[in-house]
Amino acid sequence: MSHVIHIGSNLDVLPTLPDNSIDSIVTDPPYELGFMGKSWDSTGIAYNVGLWRECLRVLKPGGHLLAFSGSRTYHRMTCAIEDAGFEVRDQIMWVYGSGFPKSHNISKALDKSAGISREDKFEGAFDRFAGPTGNKKCDKCGKWLVSGSPCQCPRPQDEPQSQEAKQWDGWGTALKPAHEPICLARKPIEGTVADNVLKWSVGGINIDACRVGNEGGCAGAGAGAGARVFGNGLNGTFAKPVPGLGRFPANLMHDGSQEVLELFPGDEGASAARFFYCPKASKADRDEGCKDLPDREWKQEGAAIPERENRPFIPSKNNHPTVKPTELMRYLCRLVTPPGGTVLDPFTGSGSTGRGAVLEGLNFVGIELSAEYAAIAEARIKAAADKSR
Repeated sequence: MSHVIHIGSNLDVLPTLPDNSIDSIVTDPPYELGFMGKSWDSTGIAYNVGLWRECLRVLKPGGHLLAFSGSRTYHRMTCAIEDAGFEVRDQIMWVYGSGFPKSHNISKALDKSAGISREDKFEGAFDRFAGPTGNKKCDKCGKWLVSGSPCQCPRPQDEPQSQEAKQWDGWGTALKPAHEPICLARKPIEGTVADNVLKWSVGGINIDACRVGNEGGCAGAGAGAGARVFGNGLNGTFAKPVPGLGRFPANLMHDGSQEVLELFPGDEGASAARFFYCPKASKADRDEGCKDLPDREWKQEGAAIPERENRPFIPSKNNHPTVKPTELMRYLCRLVTPPGGTVLDPFTGSGSTGRGAVLEGLNFVGIELSAEYAAIAEARIKAAADKSR
């Protein structure tokens, strides 16, 4: 098991990799939304047919590609992947409950355009006092808060002031995000599937190793009591589920949040256990292996996220804004990679795919443009590799 991260543009690094040398690609490209003001999220690279053509070249025939995208931009990325020569096989839906709406408050905007400042009108309405543990308590609703996190109870300054603002009170510009689509594509096979797997050892999906048990499909802390995952490839063999327990893996996955469970019929969302689930990335997951790295600020100058208002961004060792949970990336790597194979991520970010790969006993090749993010990825992947030994 080995891992390497190339620092540089994937357009420059990919051409240096040999033809037909990679077993799978599992990646989280930019969604091209300009998220949090990050310049790398608005370059158009995810729509670059040449990039995906290079990915096709380095993949073995029959090798699979899994690429995350946003609900608004998935179609453009997927068209580029298809135009590069991939066969689009399916779309996996990653469903979660913790997204926040990037919506513009029209009523507040109307007051602002009329020169009315709601904050000035209700100055001092949100004084807080220190609690016994150093946390804060909202003087309006009485709820205890994590230090530095403002309360989300209804706020007096949100009341419309002008007649126009009252008319448009309650109107916004966007829905709350609750899913991210993943493109599942495959490099064309040579001959039949049977011919291809015998020659190249790729071309199929590892069904039995990714079956979902009656209690759901995530391993590790936070998965919930009794959660199961079948097989991890560490012994170099295809793992088998306990007979009668494993459900066929579906093209829907979720984070196990109450909000998502309520979408499914059945008692207390129990029927959601038929789908793979794991929680969103925790702080411990984000920062594992990064204790020797400096604290970094989250927010980039010029970033604007409507509805966050003045909520602070607490410094973190890993300040990458789009970290995927390691257990999710483990599952995806296991789904499309043969035991002992090599996973490529041309958009490595803070290394979640690499962590998933090495924890599954797989080799990993990453490419990351930012030296800062590459250092975070290296630390996180090394910690995962040490854990798997």
